Amino acid sequence: MMTPKLDKETREIFERAIVIDGLNVSNWDSPSVYESLHLGGVTAINATVAQWENYHDTLDNIAAWLPRFSHYSDTIIPCTNVEGIMTAKREGVTGIILGFQNASPIENNLDRLMVFHRLGVRIIQITYHEANLLGSGCFERHDYGLTNFGVDAVKEMNRLGILIDLSHVGSQTTMETIEMSEKPVSVTHANLKSHLDMPRNKDFDAIKLMTERGGVIGATCINSMLREGKKATKEDYIDVIDDMVEKFGIDHVGIGTDFTQDQTESFWRYSSSQQGTKFPLKIIADQGIYPDEMTDLAKQRYYPVGLETPDQFPTIASLLLGKGYKPEDVAKVVGGNWLRLFNEVWSD
Repeated sequence: MMTPKLDKETREIFERAIVIDGLNVSNWDSPSVYESLHLGGVTAINATVAQWENYHDTLDNIAAWLPRFSHYSDTIIPCTNVEGIMTAKREGVTGIILGFQNASPIENNLDRLMVFHRLGVRIIQITYHEANLLGSGCFERHDYGLTNFGVDAVKEMNRLGILIDLSHVGSQTTMETIEMSEKPVSVTHANLKSHLDMPRNKDFDAIKLMTERGGVIGATCINSMLREGKKATKEDYIDVIDDMVEKFGIDHVGIGTDFTQDQTESFWRYSSSQQGTKFPLKIIADQGIYPDEMTDLAKQRYYPVGLETPDQFPTIASLLLGKGYKPEDVAKVVGGNWLRLFNEVWSD
């Protein structure tokens, strides 16, 4: 593992800037993940601790972070507020923000949002791929929007100071959440349907409304959401960021890599399953990816060459500079915009 050689201007930006990844779902039991974050100068990440898990399994996942924080204390610290992120920057470590990619861990009990908030969870996605008790996911056959329970969950997350994520959420549920939330919301890791028309990418009108209300979208570099697919390059990803900045302004675009460093075959099958149990999710098969083609999921290439792991994060800044971005604008994209949003949503 080797961090890219940095030019003077990129190095100066990374020395000053807060660098935040809006979504990282890597293998948290791999030491290489923490080394990579450190080499890449990443100040903080939204670290996934739940996708399909129920209440008790998610509590176990959160508990597993306690020995990690002890064992990797030279490279990571827990972060539950903006002050913690600033501390991570000063100490040269990576702040771990616990996040859910599904509201399934609360099951049918809104009081559990308070429990998870007390345990350090600061970002929760409404749904993951399919429907849950709150609303519909982006791969559901029909999207009827937020349920009554979902409306109350949005209100409670606003009250507690939990950032709402809409990345894997269906179009109608996405729009209703933006409209009903009293605080800005986010899309931590997705691109636009105008770039590539596929279910996981987002409608222009929704992101326009979200950013007008102060939200941030994290551009993702995962190949399946880039127009060029497996042939995508680092430059293609930068073009996606540039297009979003042009459409929504420099203050509302961030990075959400969706990095999956060192993940296992079991992770990919779990992520790609219907409700986390039936592999593969039907829409994935319908789109032409069949089980016999998915036997080596962990070995596939999911990211552009040279942008596969956090140690290559400075490449993003370098390419933005090469595209004519001012250093202060690069600093906003690589983390400053997330920091502003966290400060607004997490504040009491």
